[in-house]
Amino acid sequence: MFKIFRIFFGIFMILLYFGVAYLLFINFFKWNVEPWLSLRYVIATVLAIYGIYRCYRQIKGTDYYLLRDMEERFNKYNNTQDNHEN
Repeated sequence: MFKIFRIFFGIFMILLYFGVAYLLFINFFKWNVEPWLSLRYVIATVLAIYGIYRCYRQIKGTDYYLLRDMEERFNKYNNTQDNHEN
């Protein structure tokens, strides 16, 4: 169950990063004032690069060690509960 949630959440976040990067590149937010004019390209580039990184991690299946540890503890708990019921 945790794995399916992480897959959908990961895909949602990848789409969000690429979407916001695209909106910044096309100047959707109408940031025409000078500090934001050049800064929006920097932010869009960083979001696009991080979106690529998240996409790579999603395809490769790399999880944070904490999430894997939590899932292992959850499975261990469920196994002990099953053994107590039998």
